[in-house]
Amino acid sequence: MTFAAVMLFIAGVLGIFRGIMGIAEDDVFVNTPNYVFEFDLTGWGWIHLILGAVAVLVSIGLFSAAVWARVVGVGIAGLLLIVSFLSIPYYPVWSITLIALYAFVIWALCGPA
Repeated sequence: MTFAAVMLFIAGVLGIFRGIMGIAEDDVFVNTPNYVFEFDLTGWGWIHLILGAVAVLVSIGLFSAAVWARVVGVGIAGLLLIVSFLSIPYYPVWSITLIALYAFVIWALCGPA
């Protein structure tokens, strides 16, 4: 459980930083033209910022071994995984790295306690 809490905390902090980059400087990310899930980068920034902050809060619950935090942690890691997949055209290497990180979080939370 501690592994999942630490990984979710790190992923949440990285999501917060990614959100701040998307909100503050739209020039950090390069846009792929004609992408199906094209959103304004400021919108992606807010999505990453909010989900990252929720992930940090849930990781604090995981450190205290709360049962609700395991369930919410799987849900928030799944949402973050989907959001990272949808933002692959903006920052591919970082998105794939975060997808692997979120998959580890889900794996750790779904395993035996």
